[in-house]
Amino acid sequence: MADVEEPRSVQESLQEITDLLRRQRVVETLAHREGEGRSGSLHERQPLVDSLVHKQNAAELQAKLDALHPADVAFILEALPLAERLQVWQLVKAERDGEILLEVSDAVRETLIADMDRGELVAATEQLDTDEIADLAPDLPDEVIADLFKSLSAEEREQLREALSYPEDSVGGLMDFEMVTIREDVTIEVVLRYLRRLDDLPLNTDKLFVVDRKGVLRGVLPLKKLLVNEPEIEVSGLVDRNVVSFQPDEDARDAAAAFERYDLISAPVVDEHGEVIGRLTVDVVVDYIREASESERLKASGLREEEDIFAPVWDSLKNRWTWLAVNLVTAFVASRVIGVFEGSIEKLVALAALMPIVAGIGGNAGNQTITMIVRALALGQIGMESARKLFAKEITIALINGVVWGGIVGLVAWVLYRNVPLSLVMMAAMTLNLLVAALCGVLIPLTRRWLQKDPAVGSSVMITAVTDSGGFFIFLGLATLFLI
Repeated sequence: MADVEEPRSVQESLQEITDLLRRQRVVETLAHREGEGRSGSLHERQPLVDSLVHKQNAAELQAKLDALHPADVAFILEALPLAERLQVWQLVKAERDGEILLEVSDAVRETLIADMDRGELVAATEQLDTDEIADLAPDLPDEVIADLFKSLSAEEREQLREALSYPEDSVGGLMDFEMVTIREDVTIEVVLRYLRRLDDLPLNTDKLFVVDRKGVLRGVLPLKKLLVNEPEIEVSGLVDRNVVSFQPDEDARDAAAAFERYDLISAPVVDEHGEVIGRLTVDVVVDYIREASESERLKASGLREEEDIFAPVWDSLKNRWTWLAVNLVTAFVASRVIGVFEGSIEKLVALAALMPIVAGIGGNAGNQTITMIVRALALGQIGMESARKLFAKEITIALINGVVWGGIVGLVAWVLYRNVPLSLVMMAAMTLNLLVAALCGVLIPLTRRWLQKDPAVGSSVMITAVTDSGGFFIFLGLATLFLI
């Protein structure tokens, strides 16, 4: 096994890999050119020279990759263009393929899997735990899944079927089956003897699950209690009955919130009869929170899914077109609003300079409101009664902001144009548009949730469209009424 290098930043490792790839291309190009300019035996030996140069650089690259953590290799693969990514992927040792496939993003995983044949995929995944195989299963070809089922033991096949039966965003979709269960009618000494017989403890084991003869959860025994108490004490005297547990069909968001609220490291997952069937661990929950957060940011910007930054142009276009099309329609609506007031703008040119301010401030305020509402919905903090109070609060904030910032903008407009009615219209338009932004900032995500849609999807696009068109209409409408 390769020696592990001194710790370094993943950016430094990426730069080293990039430099090696560039050097390999330069050396091979020079060697090939020299070979073309020579004749006779030297020219005949050129393929051998090219092969030696390639092997030397490949060996150095592989040594660098072998010394890196799978997560760091995944980061490097995500940061490389497709051709170089596949070149590096070919140098990763086969026994590490499965670990790295788990670490890379979904979009990049698709490119790596597409470069592997059926046998390579089976070899890469059959060494993983059943819950990890379930994570990869949606991206694997059906024939690979069939081969995997044949290679697993009866118990592992049943676990894999169970893991695949749960939705991705459920507790069952996140749980793993590696856990340590003990009985409460035994002593600490018996438990310690049992643990010594194990090859290793599952990762993030901070407690043992205490069960009865039928496997029903009776409580947990924290490891710290196990270590500081006398060997002859029975587990029943130390067991903690106040257990945070989950059922496999629960929403993963609720479980993530519980892990954050109670500072959990691991927690049991039980079926409808209370029998322990798996566990949740903090590393999986943190990954889920990160992925959910990234997904919400993408959806808020109108992107349908995570995008490989080096994906083919057509794939990227398809990912971005939907909400761009919506944005284009709303832009035409905004332009027609302005068109209705062309006569007013011709008579008072200052309107053209000031109207983007009203729309821009409204859009910013609306996005702030939507961000707060979407976050509260994700955490389950909004009910019918609290929604009414939240609506009143946001309207109040918008009114105060409108008066304060509208007054400031109105003052600036007076300094620039020495026109008191224009300043008052500016202040009134700012206040009204902020009220519209607050109203839509609350209603858009709540309405999408009521329609059982993701409240984050396209929210920023929609609020910007409303505040742009609304801001232009309010400002130019008031100006037409009171100034023209």
